[in-house]
Amino acid sequence: MTEPRTRTLEVPGAVLRYDVREADEADAPVLLMIGSPMDAGGFTTLAGYFRDRTVATYDPRGVGRSERTDGGGELTPEQHADDLHRLITALGGGPVDVFASSGGAVNALVLVARHPEQVRTLVAHEPPAAQVLPDRERALAAVADIRRTYERDGFGAAMAKFIAVTGLRGEIPADFADRPFPGPADLGLPVEDDGSRDDPMFAQNLMTCTHHEHDFDALRAAPTRIAVGVGAESEGEMAHRAGVAVAARLGSEPVVFPSHHAGFLGGEFGMKGDPEAFAATLRRVLAGEDPVR
Repeated sequence: MTEPRTRTLEVPGAVLRYDVREADEADAPVLLMIGSPMDAGGFTTLAGYFRDRTVATYDPRGVGRSERTDGGGELTPEQHADDLHRLITALGGGPVDVFASSGGAVNALVLVARHPEQVRTLVAHEPPAAQVLPDRERALAAVADIRRTYERDGFGAAMAKFIAVTGLRGEIPADFADRPFPGPADLGLPVEDDGSRDDPMFAQNLMTCTHHEHDFDALRAAPTRIAVGVGAESEGEMAHRAGVAVAARLGSEPVVFPSHHAGFLGGEFGMKGDPEAFAATLRRVLAGEDPVR
């Protein structure tokens, strides 16, 4: 595998930047690794375990090196899916294999519903699809409360609540928003509000990602092999529970990956999972050795 080469792609409303690590000889399709709002840097370790394949990563619009030219505001999974459609076209049109994490998994599911011919296998790891949860109303209300906190108090206060909500094991209690939370200072987060309201997660993606209603009829009809992944250590958390529910709607069982929600990280962003074991499981899934729909 060569060192990553950065390329630029102009799309409506943004200029995307993506990296391609070319394999010298590869029979398998391009492996596209995507997150949201996580940028390409989060896949540095994981990509290193797939040196026998050409691997592409990218910064979603409004994140990292991918600038928005549309004036800002919230982004939708449909917009991200259109960006991915154009990116895959630039890579040669596909079909590609996709590993998608968190919000990237939501966007990838929308991509497959709209352009199934471009994706051979999708591994959607812990999509935070709150609409499919049995406690959907309470989960959606908790997310909306995080967004209100961000608008009122800024990043630190919102992130403290986000950590509390996403780390909760089990269904969201009806009074969750009224319960005491650790403060930003307790978690090493900024206490002062700097007045900015352009954070990629809270301002652009949080509400639209979690509130998206997926087209499961289209997903079940797609020729794409779809595997939904969940973390062995994140059982009971919102994204894990959503992954289980999405798999059930697709008529399959989730694939259990080592470690947690971001188990593929090797120290990126100060977090570490079990990337070697995670990559081994991903390789088996892409090869069809784990149960998928």
